[in-house]
This record gives sequence, C-alpha cells and structure tokens, in this order.
Amino acid sequence: MEHLYKQNITDALKILRRCIPGVQDKLGLDQGKDIDGWTQIVDGKLLTRLSLDFPIMATICGGGSSGKSSLFNAMVGEGLSPVGGSAGLNRRVLASMHREIFNRPNVISALFEPFGCLPDPLKDTKDITVSGHPLYVLSDAVPQNLVLMDTPDFDTGAKGIYINRDTTLKALESSDILIYVFTNSNYNNRENTDFISEMLTGIGMRKCFLVYRVYPSFEKDEVQEHAMTVARNLYGKDADRYVLGIYRADEDNAVAEGKRFMALRSIHKKDPSLITALQSIDSQEIRLELLSSILKDVLIMARDFLEHAKISRDELRLYLDTLQIAQSHCVHDALQHFPMDRVLKRFVEIWMRTDPPYVRAMRKTGKVVELPFRVLLDTSKKVKELLSGTEKIEPQQDVSDTVEEDLVNALNRMHYQTVNPEISVSINLKDPVTRQMREAVERIRADKSLKNNQNPHIETTEKQVSLNFFVSAHPVVFKEQEKLRNRDWKSVLESILSRADVIMDLSQEIDQELKDLAKNFRSKMGMWPKIRQTFSAFLNVVPATVAVTYILSTGDPVGAVGIKVKLTGLFGLHDLYALVAIPATTGLKRADQKQLDDMLGPIVQAWLNNKLKEVNDLFEQEITGGILRAAKDALDEGDILINQIEANIEACGKAISL
Repeated sequence: MEHLYKQNITDALKILRRCIPGVQDKLGLDQGKDIDGWTQIVDGKLLTRLSLDFPIMATICGGGSSGKSSLFNAMVGEGLSPVGGSAGLNRRVLASMHREIFNRPNVISALFEPFGCLPDPLKDTKDITVSGHPLYVLSDAVPQNLVLMDTPDFDTGAKGIYINRDTTLKALESSDILIYVFTNSNYNNRENTDFISEMLTGIGMRKCFLVYRVYPSFEKDEVQEHAMTVARNLYGKDADRYVLGIYRADEDNAVAEGKRFMALRSIHKKDPSLITALQSIDSQEIRLELLSSILKDVLIMARDFLEHAKISRDELRLYLDTLQIAQSHCVHDALQHFPMDRVLKRFVEIWMRTDPPYVRAMRKTGKVVELPFRVLLDTSKKVKELLSGTEKIEPQQDVSDTVEEDLVNALNRMHYQTVNPEISVSINLKDPVTRQMREAVERIRADKSLKNNQNPHIETTEKQVSLNFFVSAHPVVFKEQEKLRNRDWKSVLESILSRADVIMDLSQEIDQELKDLAKNFRSKMGMWPKIRQTFSAFLNVVPATVAVTYILSTGDPVGAVGIKVKLTGLFGLHDLYALVAIPATTGLKRADQKQLDDMLGPIVQAWLNNKLKEVNDLFEQEITGGILRAAKDALDEGDILINQIEANIEACGKAISL
C-alpha cells in the first residue's frame, strides 16, 4: 500500500511539476517567484524523498551559545564542530552520515538540493568558522538511515540582521526532524521560537526533539514546564502530537570548553536515549506523514495556480471572441457595396442557357435574350430618372472605386483594433453569444474580486438593444501585436488593395453555386408555371436587376423595399443580416415581389458568403492571422494543461486520503 501510495503520488507530482509551469508560460502569467518556490518544494521536498531508502535528515538547531555543536560532537563521538563561549562561532552547516548513505547514487545531490550545491568534505575544523558550502564527515557512529546536521546560530546579529539565518534556513527546510536546543535564557524567546515554528509548520509539519540545557538544580517539573512552553510556542495545541521527546543537558564547564561530551537524559525515565530514539524512528511512517503534510500545502498552492490559469484562459477566450467579432464586423463592412450587376447578369446567362427547348424557341432567335443586357447598359440612368423624376443624371462613381474605399476603411479599423491595447465591439442583446460573453465577464470579475487579480480590464456598457464590450489585449498576443505595429502599414495596405479584385471577380465556387441555385429554382416549378412563370420572370427580372444594381452601387435606398438575407457569422459566433433594397416604384406586383425574393435572396446569400470568406482570408493573411493563431494555440494547449492539472491534483488528493 505504501509503495502504491508513493508511486501514485510520484506519477501525479511529475505531471503537475511539468504542467503548472507550462500553463503559466503558455498563458503568459507572471507568477515568477511563487512558481519557482513551488517547483523547488516539489523537487527538493517531495520527488527526491519519495524513495523508500531515502535517509532521514535530522537537524540540530538553536540560538547562540545554546550547545548545538556540543550536542553534535557527543552524538557522532568526535570533537568535529568547534565549541566555545562566543556566539556565532560556526558559520557553516556540518553534516555527518554513515558511509553507506554516502555511497548511494544521487542521494547526496538530493539531500543538499536546497543548498544549491554539493557539500565539501571536512578537512580542518577551522573551515567551519568561515562562510561557504556545507561540509560533511563520514561517521559509523551515526545510524545508517540518518543524516545528522549541525547548524550555525540563527539569532546572531543585531537590529534584525542575522548573519547566519539564510544558511540555517536552507538546512531547516531540508530537514525531516529537528532537534531544537534551548537554554533557560531563551526558552520563552518568541522571536526564536517563531522562526523555528515557521520552519516546522510552514511547508509540511515536521516533528522535533527538544533539548533543554539547564542548571543541575532545576527540578523535573520545572524542566517539563519550560519545555512545554517551548512546545506550545512551536506547535500550539498540537504540541503533544509533534514533540517526539524532551531531554535535558545539565550545565557543565568542561562540556562548554570541549573537554567532555554533552550528556543527555530524558525527563521521563522510560524514554530511550536520544540516539536510540532516532534509531527507532520508523523512517517510512514519519516520511509518509511529513510528505503528506507537505503535499497538502503543495496542493493548496497548485489549486491557487490552477485558478489563476483558469481566469487567464477565460480572459484570453473572451479577447479572442471579441477580436473575431470585430473582424467579422469589419469584413462585412468591406462588402457594403457589391458588383451585383455581374452576379445577376451571370445568373441570367445560366438561367437562359438551362431553359428547356420550348422556352428557348419562344425567344425567336435571341431577340428576347438580348433585351436584359441592353437594358443593363443603361441601368443607372433609367433608375435615377424613375426615382427622381428628373432628366439630369449626375456621374455615378464606379463600383470598383466604392468597393476599394469600403475595403480601405474596414482594413484601417481592423488594424487599429488589432494593435490597440483594448478592443471594443457592439453586439445585439438578443444574440445568444452576447449572453455567453456577459457570463464570461461576470465570472472573470468574480474571480478577480476573490483573487485580487489585476489582469486585463473588462468593461461593458449597455445602450438600448446593444451591448458594448471593452476587453484588454491578453499577454499571450503582446508579441504578435508588436510585430504588427512594427510593420509598414502603408505597404501592407497597398498589398491588400492590389488584391481587391477578389471582391469583384466571379470565382468558380460562386459560379457553381449560381448553377445550383438555378437548378434548384427550376425544380420547384410545376409544368404550367414553368412555361408561364419562366417567361414572365425574365420580363420582371430585368427591372429588378436594374433596381438592385442601382441601389447597391449608390447606397441610395430611398423608397425601397428590401430582401433580408440571413448570414452565418464568420466564426460561428452569431448571425448577421444583409439587406438588398429594391425600389417600390418599380411597380412590382406582390406575386412578382415574392418571386423576386425567392430568386434574389439565395443569389445574394451565395455571393456574400463566398466573398466574406475571401475577404476574411485577406484580413487574416495581413492583419490578424498571427494574433489569432497565438490565441487559439494558447487556448488549445492551455485547456490540455489545465485538464491535466485538475486530474492530477485530484489524484494526489485521493492518495493522501488513503
């Protein structure tokens, strides 16, 4: 069970170790020191220590002149660590271990990972008094599954500056068990015990032995009372659970001078000696308990990282949706005016070419066939006279010029939205996507209030039937935005305009769609309507074609009725509508208007859908492509990483509860 427990946690932790920094990087989150600290804990306190034969790290610690080095020397049976009356004499960590531990592969590097360096062998005891790398000495007196460390004083210094605290901190962080040495002068020193308490309980709950260096005259009850004061300062109400034993060392000048080893005795006669107590510790049990405690803290941090990642992902998705809607609007704006005469003319050609023989015979050698094209040549003049009642005709702007002007305006707006730190769109309140985006905004706002997250600014402003969204650019796209800003926009614009004929030309796709529409329209006609309506349709399509061409070329919808065409949004976000206007003054009958709607509606829709895609491709090639790809890739990979993080946090949680 223990092996399975460790294997499950090891596998899950390795995935979390990879995925959490990965998702932070992928979503552009600035977690910096928090992530670095978390990965160091996972690497140094969990992954390396899940091995069944990993030794217990026991660290002797305490304030200045408390007797730490005297205790260390007594336990290893050698006068290795300098002792004396001066506080802060020793400046390095000194570790002692059995030769068998030292020979295990990768153990030493894992043991000293918190120090960021490997230990040096002890050659001269004076080296301990000079700052530097940790030192080690091999000793057969130390139990085979134990590493014993002596540490510098953690309270030597003045005015809040402690010269040895960083070194001691690393030793304490690497420890499984602490041996805390204190004296009558500092047993109730809250600054000292608060520092040790933070090490014991900060990341994982470590247990400890207490060693009280005390005057021989102190009675057992007094020693017990002082020791429990220390215990409560360290652990609070859980002191009895985490204190493994209490020992006393009577004051002795010979010990202080290094002439005699420190003698320890338990305050309870039934308790074993300290070295025996250390040997009898069930390393697997204490390791599992400690690792479970550390793991709980690690998972709390992991869940916090996960929530930040989810918020960032939601913000990125909202930005991407907003950018796509803005692009959809700009693409439609680029097609405000159409060369519809070409489309209708081509449809008439297809229609007449597919007429049955008896209809073609009615035309009598093409006299009727030529009529629509002769009328189309004089489109603008006839319709303008019809609408205005005047004879004078102002020169009409060429439709290609109008299309180019619309395209330039749309491109400039899209470029501004794309490179701007904030993007804005207006969406109909009845649109389902509006509800989805509003829910996303509220979710992000709620998360921000809980986490005090200051990431992208989001603001909504309601006005009548529409909702205005203002969404800040996400860090994921900053690099692509900068690339776009650095490009010569004038040359980009010229490059796009050189391909503006994509709007004017009839592609093979639209030609095929017109053929399919003609075939479909004919399939819906009965025998008699095929004769009567087909012939009459061409008489009615001519003025309708004239009217549509005029309105789409001039943008003058005065006195018009309309064919409303529903278009699918470019990104599947929402529906848009296009209005093809037909002047009411053409005198069309209701039946003719219905017939015209049935014919022209699908033609307009086929044309617009085809051109929307082509113009959208132009926008993505020259403006938004890099940003859209960066956002979509980050979302796809971010979703995968977030799902893996959630699954493995859950796996670790289940393993802890076993």
